[in-house]
Amino acid sequence: MSNDIRCRTVNRTDPAKQARSAETMSGLECLSAMRDGVLEEPPIGRLIGLRLTEVKEGRVVLEYTPAECHYNLSGRVQGGVAALLIDAATGSAVYSLLPAGVKYTSLDLKANYVRPITLDAGPLRCEAWIVHMGARTGIAEAKLTDGQGRLYAVGASTCMIFR
Repeated sequence: MSNDIRCRTVNRTDPAKQARSAETMSGLECLSAMRDGVLEEPPIGRLIGLRLTEVKEGRVVLEYTPAECHYNLSGRVQGGVAALLIDAATGSAVYSLLPAGVKYTSLDLKANYVRPITLDAGPLRCEAWIVHMGARTGIAEAKLTDGQGRLYAVGASTCMIFR
């Protein structure tokens, strides 16, 4: 066992309280409030280090900076982190079109990895947009790129809508 131990602490508030606050807002209003710091991001966002930087109807952008704590045994960011980014971004794109009180959940997720993510990638941007929005399902696509526009992953998700 190495003495080179690193520690990470994540502070957050009660996610149930946050969810109750969000129920009175449309998806777009809720996401805008998170982007503007009026509402705290969900606990998973704080854990991974996601930042919602852009939101409009049917489109969102999340930013993420790779960290050592996301590495796997091969010395790269675990692929599930990129999948999480795609899932969060595509779900948020769907959510941005929902009225107050309407919820959603992911039905499926598809991620294609183009290149490995390391600390050298620097801040990454996950942009998602709506492909189809129906009464019961929404489909969104996403791409994960670095500051130079290099592609790291693409993906898509179908979300079930609970009206």
